[in-house]
Formats: sequence, structure tokens, C-alpha cells
Amino acid sequence: MSKPILLSVDDGLARITLNRPERLNAFDAALAAAWEETALEATSRDDVGAVLIDAAGPAFCAGGDVVAMATEMGSGAEIEALAHSINGGIAALRNSSIPVVAAAHGTTAGGGLGILLTSDYAVVGRSSRVGSLYAKVGLTPDLSVTAQLARAVGERRALQLVLTDRMLAADEALAWGLVAEVVDDDAVARRAEEVARSWLAGATRAYGEAKRLVRSQPDRAFAEQLAEEAETIGAIFGSDDARARIAAFAGKARS
Repeated sequence: MSKPILLSVDDGLARITLNRPERLNAFDAALAAAWEETALEATSRDDVGAVLIDAAGPAFCAGGDVVAMATEMGSGAEIEALAHSINGGIAALRNSSIPVVAAAHGTTAGGGLGILLTSDYAVVGRSSRVGSLYAKVGLTPDLSVTAQLARAVGERRALQLVLTDRMLAADEALAWGLVAEVVDDDAVARRAEEVARSWLAGATRAYGEAKRLVRSQPDRAFAEQLAEEAETIGAIFGSDDARARIAAFAGKARS
């Protein structure tokens, strides 16, 4: 039996692959547990400077496995526990100082939208579609969708998605701000890795801290955010990488 999720690390890049293609990478109990464990491992490793989330098969993620919910989970408490487990992985990635890119091909729906929103930079294919679809099975949004969707696209558009079960085409998702880039379907994986490698080749620590500041801002009061910004730029300024880059830039400016 294949693992429900795969993790590989290569030259600073952690690749997390959802691996239930036969169920469109929908979450059952096994994938939920593996997702949380893998996200925690990837964000705690000293040799990881960027994370790439991708998926096996024709879809990125269909959210929760409704068949498993109906046949394997007998109570709301079990569904709640499943959501908490997946949320642990989402929080680990979102709150880390490691930038995350998603390579999202095919369909992203339900809780898969929460996984997409957890990435800091999302690349999708031209034929991709993104939406909610919770109401089709009589459920409410979970996996951070209500926490992150309105921040990404605004409250009115977020309500459109969750109240109409509308599926957005790739270009619409781009226009709404749900994704960062739309590329040819066969270029999604390559482009997402290029983005991740650019973070690793550049000011990796600065990118990571910038991501953390932006992600944590809505959770802080304005004054606290300004203090955190000042503290972080001071700490980054003292790093060897920043010193070298500043010296190089200053040298060019003086010449």
C-alpha cells in the first residue's frame, strides 16, 4: 500500500506530495495524520529553506473524503478530530519562517482550498478550477478556509464562493488573488520549483522572515506589528547574508 503523503528534501527544498490520486487526494484519517506529521517535520528541519506542495494524479486536492466520512467515521467528534489534525499541519506551514509554494493542477475544492491558501505562492494550470463545494455535501467550510479566504480575496468574494459553490477558472482565480500565476498545464510543476529555487538562491532568511511578518500581521495589533517589523529587520541586518548583500548593493551605488 502506498503512503498517503510523500516527503523529500533536496538542496534545501522540501517537497510534500499528496498521494491519494485514486481519491483525488481527498483527506481520510490516514492522510490527515500523515499531513500533520509531514508538515511539522518539514518546518522543523534545519536543512529546509523552502517548501513545495504538489499532488499525484489528476487533481490537487478535493478536500475531505466524503466516502470515508460516510463509511468510516460515525460521529461529528471524529470529523472534528480529523479537522484538528489537518489544521495542525496547516498552522505549522502558515506560521513558519519558510516560504511555501503550491503546484496546483486540476481541481482544488473544499478543504483543498485551505491547503492552497496555506501556500504563500500558488501556481496553477490553465485548465485548473478552484472552489468551495462544501454546501453540495451539506457541510460548512473547514481546514482554514473561513480563516484565510476572506483575507486573500475580500469578504464579499469569499461569501460568493461559499454561498454559491461557484468554481473559478484559473484566470478568474488569478484575477481574484487566489493564485499567483497561471501557466500551461504541463509547466505547473516546473514553474513552482523555479519559484522555490529562487527563494533558496536568494536571501532565503529574509524571504522567510518577510513571509512570517505578512502572515502574522492580521493576528496582531498595529503597534505590535510595527514593533515586530523593527525587531525583525534589526535581526536580519546582523546576518552574514544581509551584510554581504548590503555591501554589494552599496558598492554598486557608489561606483
